[in-house]
Amino acid sequence: MGRRAKNKQGDPEPLADANEYSARPSAKKLGKRKAEADDARESASKRPAKKLKEATVKKGDKKFQTKKEDKKKPKAIVGKKKKKQMSEEEEEGAEDEDEAMEGGSNDGWEDVNDESIVKAEARSLFRDSDDEESIVSKGDLDEFDVDGAEEDDDILRGSVQELDLGSDDDEEEEQEPVRLRGKKSKQRDRPMKIIPTGSDDSDSDEDEDDEDGPITMKNMEARSRAMDVKAAREADLDAEEMRQAEVASDEDELAEEAMEEDAAGEEGDEEPFHLPTAEEREEEKKAGPPQVYTVQRRMRECVRVLGSFKKRAAEGRSRTEYVAQLMSDIGSYYGYNDFLVEKLFQLFPVSEAIEFFEANEVPRPVTIRTNTLRTRRRDLAQGLINRGVNLEPIGKWTNVGLQVFESTVPIGATPEYLAGHYMLQAASSFLPVIALGPQPGERVLDMASAPGGKTTHMAALMQNTGVIFANELNKARTKSLTANVHRLGCKNVVVCSYDGREFPKVMGGFDRVLLDAPCSGTGVISKDASVKTNKSDRDFTLLSHLQKQLILCAIDSVQPDSKTGGYLVYSTCSVTVDENEAVVDYALRKRPNAKLVETGLAFGVPGFKSYRGKNFDPRVALTRRFYPHVHNMDGFFVAKFKVERRAKTAAGAAGGRDAEDGAEPAAFAFDDAADAAIIEEAKSELKRKSMKAKGLRVPARTKAAPAA
Repeated sequence: MGRRAKNKQGDPEPLADANEYSARPSAKKLGKRKAEADDARESASKRPAKKLKEATVKKGDKKFQTKKEDKKKPKAIVGKKKKKQMSEEEEEGAEDEDEAMEGGSNDGWEDVNDESIVKAEARSLFRDSDDEESIVSKGDLDEFDVDGAEEDDDILRGSVQELDLGSDDDEEEEQEPVRLRGKKSKQRDRPMKIIPTGSDDSDSDEDEDDEDGPITMKNMEARSRAMDVKAAREADLDAEEMRQAEVASDEDELAEEAMEEDAAGEEGDEEPFHLPTAEEREEEKKAGPPQVYTVQRRMRECVRVLGSFKKRAAEGRSRTEYVAQLMSDIGSYYGYNDFLVEKLFQLFPVSEAIEFFEANEVPRPVTIRTNTLRTRRRDLAQGLINRGVNLEPIGKWTNVGLQVFESTVPIGATPEYLAGHYMLQAASSFLPVIALGPQPGERVLDMASAPGGKTTHMAALMQNTGVIFANELNKARTKSLTANVHRLGCKNVVVCSYDGREFPKVMGGFDRVLLDAPCSGTGVISKDASVKTNKSDRDFTLLSHLQKQLILCAIDSVQPDSKTGGYLVYSTCSVTVDENEAVVDYALRKRPNAKLVETGLAFGVPGFKSYRGKNFDPRVALTRRFYPHVHNMDGFFVAKFKVERRAKTAAGAAGGRDAEDGAEPAAFAFDDAADAAIIEEAKSELKRKSMKAKGLRVPARTKAAPAA
């Protein structure tokens, strides 16, 4: 209004008297729209107390109320709903007036001197808002009639009533009568469901039943046919989806192959891949180790070619050449000797073999086992967290294991550790004890128990009842075994030091036996990197022979008539077949009364039924293998036997054993002549190592003559 008044009026004439301006009804009207600026406007704008509220606007925590003394700076009162109804042009005019008033200028008001202009402006101002949807009804405007006021005055005063509703309190008051008029409340509107539930399906089914009518004998056949047709249609859709999925997977494989070829082509732009021959490999070894990036590229190219040999192999080159080159590069890159690389490489497919060798370079997570004889896992975890240890449970397969991610204190020197609340133990060491499952009150033997992790675990499961014989051949290691037994509070453990092969003579009749046999350690290379270079074919032969003797003695130490047990668990921390499936197959052939059963472990890879042309007993598939690259734990092997009573057989049957059940020679039917050469070789090797350690001259190695 201020801008329009300036544009339409000429130069203002000087006023004869200020009271004359204040008595004009147009000033009264405009002052009512903007603010009550002086005494004349306030006296002329009286309203009934029932309909008109006091011109008070609540803004934040302050109240702006017109005063009689404030004549020069009227404060604008603009309601929220009025602003919504104003057009863009009118809003700009209102903003200019507000700015002018805030600056202390009253020019826009003093220029107005024509009542007709004010009426015309008021009519044009409120015409649009009345056409759209006016909140103030005509009846409400009639109640605001003042002496001799015209229709324009009613409209203008009605808008003033609306402008007074700009405060939050007034809006709340206005919403109350809306609910009283019977309009539907927002709370009564149910929100739309985002996720359909089973109730929706049931409702739709009921609707369909209602449409078709109730099920009767007449329409039952028709309904059955309709259901058959629907089922056939769904089956066709499923088949079509499967076919499309197969096509999509084939396309993805082709796309991946194309991407690999493109990547190989980009890398080969600089220098094409050349597979070295055997002579070139020998010359390369003599010249020195190649560059690391060269070895990595050759390994990657060999893996890619072996993945699809017919498509990607070079002309005239055999698969054997690619495999030999890949094994040579693995040995030089990861630091293995040629024998061990070949032995481990043959266990896996090409791509998985690389993952296995790579996983051996990464240390396994640090894990601890809660000693339930002294505390609970929840309390132990809370205590270690308070000391700054970041940990979490290992998995659902164990309820006592915790995995440690980082620690601000030495995890092996905390007060909880010294008090025997937990044991530092690899996650793979939990598996044999879980498979054995010792029960309270039983008689258990641990044939190779140092340093005591499995022994104390069994004591906790047995709740310090029964008796556990913890045997260890090396007397020096019995010190750590005894210390851990005392620290963890195991009171049912007897520590002894015997050769495991003599144990049936020393003591027998155990309900359960645990044999964690000594092995090559190919499953714990991440802990002991020396295994990469110090193992040879002779070591695996000696260890395999020792393990076969130990497992037979362990079977003979189990009491077949045990009411609660009669089980043997054989485990190794090796992944080679010579120390695992071959030993188990040997035990099954030599002891028919021992049968393989399920280990009870919910995960793991089944054992090999055949390996490189050698077939094992089909029951060997019940054993379980664990790999670093698959299960993120040390390589491990677990087999569980159920020992039964021997059946009487003819003399000389079952590998030369005695006919009578339980005969002592049958338990130790070893071929001493065949073992003599191996034993002598082992003794000579030990002597050579001791002489070498002392700095003495080691005699040349001589091969023992084979036994007749």
